[in-house]
Amino acid sequence: MTAAPSEPPAPPARTRRARGAAGARRPVYDASSLLAVAVQEFNARGYDATSMEDLSRAAGITKSSFYHHVSGKEELLRAALNRALDGLFAILEEPAAQEGAALDRLRHIIFRQVEVLTSELPYVTLLLRVRGNTETERWALARRRAFDATIASLVADAVADGEVRAGVEPSLAARLLSGTVNSIIEWYRPGRPGSESLPGEVVRIVSEGIIPPA
Repeated sequence: MTAAPSEPPAPPARTRRARGAAGARRPVYDASSLLAVAVQEFNARGYDATSMEDLSRAAGITKSSFYHHVSGKEELLRAALNRALDGLFAILEEPAAQEGAALDRLRHIIFRQVEVLTSELPYVTLLLRVRGNTETERWALARRRAFDATIASLVADAVADGEVRAGVEPSLAARLLSGTVNSIIEWYRPGRPGSESLPGEVVRIVSEGIIPPA
């Protein structure tokens, strides 16, 4: 399967050290660390409600210093969403996602989805909360739909191969699988007991179910 095209890589980060009151040295920021600050603020406040003033205050630098690194918050949003999407689409390029039985490929993708979600939690959280209010958000939603379509296609292949219970509607199953994985952003916290086994447990539960047949 061919992944949707990704955005070109961001330009090299620039770094500048600023001085605060009475010559006190402020933290050193580059484009990458400012992106992390921005994502935290976007997730806490909502993208639309977050201003460049909010971002500069959270970073502890002036707005002019912030603009030294980025053109505005839309650039930060696209960089954050691209990071999450590139992580997800990279899964589809892995050999285990492209070769073998459809059900095995599907299990691999779900396992890796959980890994990407937990390792890139703030960025995937932001991706799952966009609503299409800006051009960048609409671009991200289109890429999400392309990823979900790949999952639906794999489910359909697994049904056709007799690997999934007969009568399962592929698009509904794909939505349920995506909903199960995506819901992790609401409760997962890094470092909790069982975090390392979470990807395998999710695959096991979606494969075997929770409630035994009557």
